[in-house]
Amino acid sequence: MRWRYLLNVIGILITFLGLTMIFPVFVGLYYKDQSVIPLLKSMGITIISGFLLHVCFKSAKAESISQREGIAIVAIGWTVAGLFGALPFYLGDNGFSSFVNAFFESVSGFTTTGASVLTNIEAVSKGLLFWRSLIQWLGGMGIIVLSIAILPFLGVGGMQLYKAEVPSPVPDKLKPRIRDTAMILWKVYALMSVAEIILLMIGGMNLYDALCHTFATMPTGGFSTKNASIAHYDSVYFDIVIFFFMMLAGINFSLHYQMLRGKTLVFWKDSECRFFLGIVLLLIIVVSYNIYGSVYEKIGQALRFGSFQVVSILTTTGYVTADYEQWPAMSKLILLLCMFLGASAGSTGGGMKCIRVILYFKYCYNELFLLIHPHAVTQIKIGGKAVPGDVMKSILGFTGLYMGIFAFCSVMLAGAGVDFVTSFAAVAATMGNIGPGFGLVGPVDNYAQIPYLGKWLLIWCMLLGRLEIYTVIILLVPEFWRK
Repeated sequence: MRWRYLLNVIGILITFLGLTMIFPVFVGLYYKDQSVIPLLKSMGITIISGFLLHVCFKSAKAESISQREGIAIVAIGWTVAGLFGALPFYLGDNGFSSFVNAFFESVSGFTTTGASVLTNIEAVSKGLLFWRSLIQWLGGMGIIVLSIAILPFLGVGGMQLYKAEVPSPVPDKLKPRIRDTAMILWKVYALMSVAEIILLMIGGMNLYDALCHTFATMPTGGFSTKNASIAHYDSVYFDIVIFFFMMLAGINFSLHYQMLRGKTLVFWKDSECRFFLGIVLLLIIVVSYNIYGSVYEKIGQALRFGSFQVVSILTTTGYVTADYEQWPAMSKLILLLCMFLGASAGSTGGGMKCIRVILYFKYCYNELFLLIHPHAVTQIKIGGKAVPGDVMKSILGFTGLYMGIFAFCSVMLAGAGVDFVTSFAAVAATMGNIGPGFGLVGPVDNYAQIPYLGKWLLIWCMLLGRLEIYTVIILLVPEFWRK
């Protein structure tokens, strides 16, 4: 492991992160709030720290980097981003009583989890709330992917960094050069963000709230500037706009790129996208029917709130328009299962991803088929193409690790004094990068009541979920660090 080169790269990433703090500074200056000084202090500390790292190790060069080094850069880069991203919260004028709480909020933002420890969001200064939303937007498509796109030096080993960060079993490479692929993904991401901002403003939302909510919708993050989340507006128009963009954010962004290039049937031709859209439609019908009559007297209301919550949880956005803990058990269980399923691979959504679930069930069916026909020669296919054996092994390993870590962390959180329902839901919601869960972390509550030890555990869960388990868990394997 060439640590000098790794620290040089991390130094430049930290410097870049510090430069992005200028945007919430402008917001703070515009609103004349008290976030300006904490943000400027944080910006100075971050830029100086990153610059010093770069200067100390800038002599370290590399024509290429190994897969191990790529994984190390991504895992360390995201952790360090969370640490420096927490500075504005810790130094600011808000309800973060300790650095643990500030670090929790920062990691929740970067990983697009949307789990908050704030008990009164609307009391926080606008500059800090803008930073809180901006880090979600940066983390949605990936801070490393963004760096690959705009920092030419990261062209070295770009594929290793891209593979370690992009949430997909097999990352899509849209162009021969990985930098071009990263740039395309960010352009599509930015274009869709602009479209949502405009539509929200047409509905009457001011520019500040439109920016913040877009920066939390497109990365499927879920941070809101309001205590009641999207329920604050009680607007069918806003529900529809945000519903639409949550759906777009939950679909593989390479399909959006192909759609923009004129391939109109690309969504229907993609097996995973068809599965995702089918699941969304099915669950909306089931949940809406379940809450009609028992919770809402009108079918229109049941469809409105049922569809929004299903898509919000399934895409791992975590926006709330209703207290779904008051819904029937069937609907609550469906929402809990949605936390594990997640959105499409290559989207900004979290969870296990639809493609893995499809291939896992195909594998199970194939095993049953072989019990009946033991001499048959079969292949697992998707989209008419055979799935390579190494990809299937990776998916099976991922599924086992995901469920094993989920069980372990649930037990550990319960051991820290958290009740059963909250432990189960909090781990599911943080590993799936959703945010709200059930119990003490339900849709009308937050993570403030989780003990400090539990928050450290959930921070780890958020990083595990965002970096697809392997990138984080492999750091615990002794062989990873050996020459």
